[in-house]
Amino acid sequence: MPERINRIKEVLVIKGISQKELAIELKRNPNTITSICNNKSQPHLKDLKRIAQILDVDIRELLVSTKNQ
Repeated sequence: MPERINRIKEVLVIKGISQKELAIELKRNPNTITSICNNKSQPHLKDLKRIAQILDVDIRELLVSTKNQ
């Protein structure tokens, strides 16, 4: 199982936006978004920034924290 690095899938659910809608906004293949949401691959930083803008969240909300809370 891939290491969980991003929270994009969770934030999409919270915002009520589908992976397909995100793919259209990013002009990316839906399979690419699925791979990112399943943490099988990670987006480039420019794409991560654009995803944060599309979802209207701080970019840090899209990442799993590295600090113990």
